[in-house]
Amino acid sequence: MRIFEIHGNRVVEHPALAPLSVPGACAGFLWMSLTRDELRASLAEVQGALQSLCGTQLVDLHVADLLNDQLPSRYDFTSQYDVLVFRRLAATSATPTTPKPRGTEPPPARGSGPPVLRRIDTRPVGFTIFDRVLLSVHPEDGSVRDAFAARLMNAAAPAVRGDRPPPVLDVRAVSARLPTGPADLMLRLVNLIVDAYLDLRRDLTRQLDHWQAELIDPHSRFTNWSALMEARQSLHHLDEICEDQRAAVQDWIDGQETLPSPEGGAESRERELIMVRSRDVLEHIQRVVHHVRRLEQNAETAVQLHFSVQSHRTNDIMRILTALTAVFLPLNLIAGIFGMNFEFIPLVHKADGFWIAMASMAGIALLLVLVFWRKRYLARNR
Repeated sequence: MRIFEIHGNRVVEHPALAPLSVPGACAGFLWMSLTRDELRASLAEVQGALQSLCGTQLVDLHVADLLNDQLPSRYDFTSQYDVLVFRRLAATSATPTTPKPRGTEPPPARGSGPPVLRRIDTRPVGFTIFDRVLLSVHPEDGSVRDAFAARLMNAAAPAVRGDRPPPVLDVRAVSARLPTGPADLMLRLVNLIVDAYLDLRRDLTRQLDHWQAELIDPHSRFTNWSALMEARQSLHHLDEICEDQRAAVQDWIDGQETLPSPEGGAESRERELIMVRSRDVLEHIQRVVHHVRRLEQNAETAVQLHFSVQSHRTNDIMRILTALTAVFLPLNLIAGIFGMNFEFIPLVHKADGFWIAMASMAGIALLLVLVFWRKRYLARNR
């Protein structure tokens, strides 16, 4: 469990939750981040802290949703808090969530595409948004939580030993400012998750472009059909995941629009910023959906072009063979005539009859080749 208190332009990570449950102990808002096992083990403590800080507890059905490892992206709400479940890419070797420095990626196996193409594995991240608390439940690796926490802490000035105040963050390094509330923090975490899908999109584009070049090349024999079919299934799976994500964020936006208008100017400005960030996250998801569908169409088009090229190549070969057969047909006719068992056949008993027949056959063959060449029956299409 990692607990962060964000107040103004400062962020402090606390080692335990119990001291913060005392009324007045928390000046700003809290980000309570747990894995599913941690939530399952400390559910009573978390419920007690939420009761003390927010005056309410999680509904049992929402606790079951947060602990569910197979739940699709969805949005729900109560009068006290909102629940958003958002699927992220699993932090495994097959689907990395954070880009690695160039030169450190392991080389792909020969005869197969990158590991990201072989399997798209996702895990849900659950967010519960209160007025002063954001409770996030992550898979066991907690890569999204650690990545965002590291971003916050790295943006802070170097800590000075001794009894000094908490470090002040360099607001220019954290999207111009710190999150203003739990909803803003949740949207930034969701945006970090979507960035992983954008990284995956580049890998998919690179590999599919390579396969398209192989499929369209008439001189290559494409044999990696199983990997291509698996990539198409992964694209379809990714499309379904992104559609669920888009629907969940859209439901969140619709829920925010139905809330009563805030009275103060600062609250109204904060609501506007949350709506702007929500629409920005939705636009990022729509970009991923659009690109995934375009990749599916490109893969399907490449397969159709491959079979069209192969069919055109077969037709080209058959045309040339037909033209060559037409060249030899009159020659076979002449050979058949002079092979008849008649006693009196012109040129048979003449000394130069063989050479006359051969010259005639060669002339006819040459004439037919020239005619077919002019008509481009023997031309080689590139």
